[in-house]
Amino acid sequence: MKPIQITFDEALLERLDAHPAVRERGRSAVLREAAAAYLARKDAEDIAHRYRTGYGNAAGLDADLEGWPGEGAWPED
Repeated sequence: MKPIQITFDEALLERLDAHPAVRERGRSAVLREAAAAYLARKDAEDIAHRYRTGYGNAAGLDADLEGWPGEGAWPED
């Protein structure tokens, strides 16, 4: 691991230090967990954005398929 230096305002730092998880596991462990959760959330948002960009919105897809439902036929059982 590599040590880093970050800056917190005093009120936020007091709230952080008062949390039971911080007292139990330590500031660094909790901040590592928070950073990992942040990155996972941002990755998920990025994937969702790529899907929306790649496939368009549902209304746009429906317009492109307009008229096609009557063209197909289901096989008879």
